[in-house]
Amino acid sequence: MSKESTGKTLVVASVLSVVCSIALAAAVTLLKPIQDENKALEKQRKILAAAQVLPEGEGDKARVNQEFAKFQRYLVNLDTGEFREVKLDDPYDQRKALKNNSISMALTAEQDMAGLRRRAKEADIYVVRDAAGKVEKMVLPISGYGLWSTLYGYLVLKNDANTIVGVTFVEHAETPGLGGEVDNPKWKALWANKQVYSADGQTHFKIIKGNVDPAKPDAIHQVDGLSGATLTSNGVTNLVQFWMGDLGFKKFLSKVREGGI
Repeated sequence: MSKESTGKTLVVASVLSVVCSIALAAAVTLLKPIQDENKALEKQRKILAAAQVLPEGEGDKARVNQEFAKFQRYLVNLDTGEFREVKLDDPYDQRKALKNNSISMALTAEQDMAGLRRRAKEADIYVVRDAAGKVEKMVLPISGYGLWSTLYGYLVLKNDANTIVGVTFVEHAETPGLGGEVDNPKWKALWANKQVYSADGQTHFKIIKGNVDPAKPDAIHQVDGLSGATLTSNGVTNLVQFWMGDLGFKKFLSKVREGGI
């Protein structure tokens, strides 16, 4: 091949590379808003399912937006339990807050039972009210490390700040068919009407190995373990106990029991 032919080939290849790069960048830029919108819609759909507003996996965009618009959003100070209402589209992002040392805190090894390393000082929650305006359900963000990944989800409690309505995980990378069964509607249904706290106010909820014996007193605080996924099950126990404990929502939930929202 002549030097002239080689040069032309290199020029054509370079031009094609630049054109493809520009096209790919443009596609990513154009598609990102759509991807973000779909991600937000799926998150809302899962929250609505956990709160038993819509069945799992159901609801078109219009219905999901309609139902989610009925929720109220609050920012909770996890150190004090104080809370304030914000708009549903408030820009606060609890996960992004972890990158800012002024609005998050490092966790010691003793504190960090959920494997989070840092915890934001404020958490955003959602509240569902009944027709009379009374709080009916509270949607609380939860997160923690399983076997392979950090699981991000929501735990929904009744207005007694103790009884579980439902749970959902919106993001994780656990093993499909094993730890990935945290997404299984049948397993999530086992959480309904379980209680987080024991009579003495201690966080008593636990995913156990095997099946719950309904005849035992602790059954009200227990959920069947995920078969073949002990470490994921332990991770879920740890993250629930962390977020329902002193470094999580415990102070806030105490205020709810005392005077409501």
